[in-house]
Parts: sequence; structure tokens; C-alpha cells
Amino acid sequence: KQWYQRRVPITAGGMGLDISYEAVAAEAWAMVDSAGVGMGVGIQCDIATPAIVNYGSEMLKEMFLPPTIAGDWVACLGVSEVGGGSDVAMLKTTARLDGDEWVINGGKMWTTNGAQADWMCMLANSSVGPVHKNKSLFCLPMNTPGVSVHRVIDKLGMHSSDTAEITFEDVRIPKDYLIGEEGKGFNYQMQQFQNERIYIAAGVIAALDRVIEATIDYTSQRQAFGQSILDNQYVHYKLAEYQTELEMVRALYHKCIDDYVAGEDITAIATMLKLKSARLARQITDGCLQFWGGMGFTEEVIVSRAYRDLRIMSIGGGADEVMLKIICQFMGTAPGMGIR
Repeated sequence: KQWYQRRVPITAGGMGLDISYEAVAAEAWAMVDSAGVGMGVGIQCDIATPAIVNYGSEMLKEMFLPPTIAGDWVACLGVSEVGGGSDVAMLKTTARLDGDEWVINGGKMWTTNGAQADWMCMLANSSVGPVHKNKSLFCLPMNTPGVSVHRVIDKLGMHSSDTAEITFEDVRIPKDYLIGEEGKGFNYQMQQFQNERIYIAAGVIAALDRVIEATIDYTSQRQAFGQSILDNQYVHYKLAEYQTELEMVRALYHKCIDDYVAGEDITAIATMLKLKSARLARQITDGCLQFWGGMGFTEEVIVSRAYRDLRIMSIGGGADEVMLKIICQFMGTAPGMGIR
């Protein structure tokens, strides 16, 4: 139960702690060999619920938060769509106000927890106009008529975590299920993404610690050509390089948390953190798997599972290329922005 309560205010039944406690929890979940477990919990704690905590009405908080932080309800996030993932501004799902109800049509893709969720924090176009100002966030109960789990997606990794495609056909929810102000959904969601990027980095760093440790242990015992694999200079030098780069990312991670707790805007640094931690995950898991030889290509060892599970980190939560675009915008080097 306490896994879900940390950042929820005491007044709403939570523990009222800051994001540093959530980061420690993410590191702890990375000790589980199946990364999909921590990902499912992260959606519940850091990605689907912060908008209600920060902007939801008292009615929404009383209705959705207690069963969610008790672990009785499962939450999911509905942002990505068929034909559009990282480009949030161009989503097509609509929410039209009809009297005292919102009528929702469209669908969501790549929805973690989607097949088992009790409710969705869902982003939709609630009006016409500029794409960054026409979107709103809603609490959508998944048992509402017109909501369908179209399919559960078979993935390369994260096998313990369900990922679903969801469709909406004339789904009606009460007008009061709007989170915060109408038209502010895009901004609310961008804020939730900062939580996600810290959570991703926390899990990646802790998982890579385990991969390097396990690789040192295996290569120190595995003999070839009269010596251990680890005794080859290339192997122990490469592992030293991996550890050094991981410590650099860890320092960025700690700075990001400190800045967040201090109330600073972390959009740029969290984007950099997500980019580098995800890329390092690809580099280290691939390189370490090579040192395991044939054993690295089996399902029996931690390195192969990390290789397939952590690959998503350069895609989910914003692809690497989107992270680079955001960083360029902050630097003033993106096309049309000029160079300051």
C-alpha cells in the first residue's frame, strides 16, 4: 500500500513526501529482475496520478485517489495514439461537451496497464484552436460504456507489463471529471512527463549497476585461453568506462532531483537526463551481453533481460529524437528559433 502513497498529500490519504522518496522507490523496483513490474507501479505513482494531486477538484481527489493509492484500483495514462506517440500536440482523440457530459471519441495506443486499469488519466482535444491550448485532461473510468480494450500488444521486452490499444466510441463521462482547467491539459501533461523522466532514469541507473556487477562476477569466473574473460584488458577497461559514464549520469540524476525539490524548472535537465540514461542503457546492456558470450543470448541471465527490457527507455516517455529537439529549443538552436 505504501508504494503508492508517497507523493500524495496527507490530506488525501498519502504520505506527503517529495520526489526524492519516489526516486529511491524506483531504484528499489530496479532490484526486481522483471523491469515491467517497476514500470507498472511507476505509471500508477508518477505518471497517471500527479495531475489529479496538483490540479484535480476535491471531488476527483476523493473519488479516484484513495482506491488508487491503496492499490485497489489500477491507473493508466492515455496520451499516445495510433500513428502518433511522442508528438503529443497532434493527438486526434476528441472530448465534446454535451450538456453535463463529455462525449469522447478516438483511441489510445501503447497504454501501459491498459488491459487491467480501472481508470485512465486521458488527454484529448476539448476544443478547436492552437494545438497547445485545445487539450484537456480527464479521469476516465475504464468500465464506462464505449471504452474497449482493442488488443494487448506483444512486445520485445517488459513481458510482465501489459500494454494495450484502447478505443473510445461515444464514451460519456460527467462534466466534473475534467482535471483542472479546460485547455490546460497539454501543460499539465508536460509537467507529468518530468516525473516520468526522473523515474525512468532512477530505474535505469539502478538496473545498470546490477548489470555491471553481474558481468564482473561472470567474467571473473569464466575462463578462456588460459585466463578469465575479465583479465583481458579490453574487457576490464571497457567495464571501467561503463562505470565512469554511469557515475556521470548518476550525478546528473541527483542534480535533477535536488533542483526539482528546490522548486526549479527541470524541463531541460530532466530531458537531458532521460536522453543520456536511456542511451547508456543501450550501450551498457549491449556491451556487457557480448562479454557473456553464448550465455548472454539465453533467457537465464540478468543481462539478456536487461538488454530487451531497457531498450524501451529510448522510445517510451519521449523518443531520443524528441528529447534532442527539446534540448535544442532550450539552447536556441532549433530551426526558426535563431542562435542566441
